Amino acid sequence: MTHPLIPPILDLAIPIAAELGLDIVDVAFQTNKRPPVLRIDIRNLQQDTSLDDCEKMSRALEPHLDSTPVIPENYVLEVSSPGISRQLSSDRDFIAFKGFGVLVTSTEPYEGNQQWQGRLQGRDETQVHLSLKGRSFSIPRHLVAKVQLDSPS
Repeated sequence: MTHPLIPPILDLAIPIAAELGLDIVDVAFQTNKRPPVLRIDIRNLQQDTSLDDCEKMSRALEPHLDSTPVIPENYVLEVSSPGISRQLSSDRDFIAFKGFGVLVTSTEPYEGNQQWQGRLQGRDETQVHLSLKGRSFSIPRHLVAKVQLDSPS
């Protein structure tokens, strides 16, 4: 379940990120911490995401957050990169990581398995396509619970 403050935070953060050549990958507002933590994961659209990118995003976003009543109390802003071993979700992810090793988990067994490890070939409206040891294999998209980049061994 998404925290109700996430949509207005995204409304502020997305244009700022775009202006900096960055993409917002994930946002979480952790209210179980004191003060609460607003964590924003970004990705540089042109190169590897750097600490400098995180700092620029933090410095650009913080004044906007502080000058609006979006977050009504003190908070900690953390801007970071999601790293390489992460879940794929957007169409951009599935295009950018085509050919990469992935681990796909389904919500229920499909053709005798609930997990597949292979090379991502893409996804369309109905299926996620993999190469499993050189053979094409597709999993119905409605059964896919998670697609994440496979850790390099």
